[in-house]
Amino acid sequence: MALEKTWRWFGESDSVKLSDLKQIGIEGVVTSLSHIKPGEVWSVDEINKKKEYIELNDLTWSVVESLPVSESIKLNNENSKKHISNYKTSLRNLAKCGIDAVCYNFMPVLDWARTDLKYLDKDGTETMLFDWITFAAFDVYILKRSDAEKSYSKEIIAKAKAVFSKMSSSEKENLAYNIIIYTQSFINSGIEDSGDYKKNFLRQLATYKNIDTDVLRNNLSLFLSEVIPVCEEVGIRMAIHVDDPPFPLLGLPRIVSSMKDFDWIFSQFPSLHNGFTFCIGSLAPRKENSLPLLIEKFGDRIHFVHLRNIQFLNETTFYESGQLNGTVDLYTVVKLLLEEQQRRIKEGRKDFRMPYRPDHGKKMLDDFSRKSNPGYPLIGRMKGVAEISGLENAIERIIGKDN
Repeated sequence: MALEKTWRWFGESDSVKLSDLKQIGIEGVVTSLSHIKPGEVWSVDEINKKKEYIELNDLTWSVVESLPVSESIKLNNENSKKHISNYKTSLRNLAKCGIDAVCYNFMPVLDWARTDLKYLDKDGTETMLFDWITFAAFDVYILKRSDAEKSYSKEIIAKAKAVFSKMSSSEKENLAYNIIIYTQSFINSGIEDSGDYKKNFLRQLATYKNIDTDVLRNNLSLFLSEVIPVCEEVGIRMAIHVDDPPFPLLGLPRIVSSMKDFDWIFSQFPSLHNGFTFCIGSLAPRKENSLPLLIEKFGDRIHFVHLRNIQFLNETTFYESGQLNGTVDLYTVVKLLLEEQQRRIKEGRKDFRMPYRPDHGKKMLDDFSRKSNPGYPLIGRMKGVAEISGLENAIERIIGKDN
């Protein structure tokens, strides 16, 4: 049995239509109710409206990505209790509609970050890149965050200053807009493109002034203590997403980046409903992360899988390199995931389903003439599905012979 093939879909405005997905071999849709602000309730009517639209195309709503955790919950401020109560109501409503998997994250303010959304690889495809020096230039010299220099070494600061000095005014503006607004605009984040967006962003960062790793962990623990019992009651699998990239940014703590982090999260709430999204492209930039070891230790908690790869250009720079080609040994990862699925089936677990999606893709061919969100071209992701499907087929034959 292969992993369930899913596809992230951004609603009716997505240039990829649901009717296209069956032709690609997709079984399930990964989507969200992005018109509902974080902290508000997802009603049964709104959930069913989206679910029925998906099912009209002979597909299932496989995973919610995401039911967003509001900044109030992450901050544990005066609105936190109300937002958590609303979150629990939304979980119950999702279960009433037959949806059992929710991907979410606990990254403060900034959901994910890249410094170049149009990096050209040697083969002419377009992909995304993160460079620590360029990010430092944005943080210290463009955003001018207070005490930003403390987040970087003297060597990085010097290199960042050199990068900044060579940038035109439009390049500086584009870098800031891409990091703060463009990459967050389609994921239902709390960031709004209005007024002086840099000042607004700085104000949001300032709300975390007294939030360090221990405090943020405590706030996550409070959240999980409320929602995991509900998930056990109604049969929802929670899948926390890895920090992207998996290290602190902008002076903000990151608490879902390493083996140590997962040890802590799962020790707090041993329930298997407290699981994670195994995103190899987010884990891999942290070189000490052993993906096979993570599967070996926490495989029974993998409720959703994101498959993409990265390549390092140097110690401070990596780019998204598609699916098969990169630093991650995708053969080993997929083999271990298939073995984990087989183990669940033999144990009689009802939650043996392991949906994956081709996470991001490289722009190629007709993608350059189509509109798409950063990282989500049609052809590039189709290539990823084809590569992963071929890999699965070969591995299943090998596993079958070995058994």
